[in-house]
Amino acid sequence: MNFIVSAFRAGGPFMYVILLVMITGFAIMIERMIVLLFKNKIDTTAFVNRVLDFVKRDNVNHAIEFCNMSTAALPRITKTGLMECGKNPKDIQNAFELSAMVEIPKLEKRTHYLSTIANISTLLGLLGTIFGLISSFEAVATADASMKATLLSAGISQAMNTTAFGLIAAIPNMVAYSFLQEKTNEIVDEINQNVTRVYNALVATRGKK
Repeated sequence: MNFIVSAFRAGGPFMYVILLVMITGFAIMIERMIVLLFKNKIDTTAFVNRVLDFVKRDNVNHAIEFCNMSTAALPRITKTGLMECGKNPKDIQNAFELSAMVEIPKLEKRTHYLSTIANISTLLGLLGTIFGLISSFEAVATADASMKATLLSAGISQAMNTTAFGLIAAIPNMVAYSFLQEKTNEIVDEINQNVTRVYNALVATRGKK
């Protein structure tokens, strides 16, 4: 722990900027994981099968009440289409599409910032490295011979520490970005597939009346 504190202090002012960027990235990671892994975690197959069962029994009101039991994106989109039950297929499709246009961006928002933060962290580390090297060579050029080695090592230490800390901040953000992007795509694909199943059921039910 003392080594980390010493390295952080040796890195100079750029370390505080990188730390702020890293904290921002971690905050976004946590918020996105809560939304994608917990708030939108449902048994998709069981949910859709239950809704389809209600629709086949011509009990759409119970299906809507069942959707109200969850705050996940799929039930919210499904509910919107169910509320148009009995109307023509185009109206039902429009209801699903409009709801999806509202709910899907909620799944995707802020995730792309993680990639940007990873790039910024790397660039800040590189910038700190350049400033550290500049200060090293300036110190060597003007300092007494007895101080040159000390000043040079201090500048190089600053340069290397900022590079390392920039990478430490960047790598988790890139990993989280890839994971969350994949999870978002998985949820969106599930929504598209299952909303189509519900839509077909609603259209089939309307055709029987």
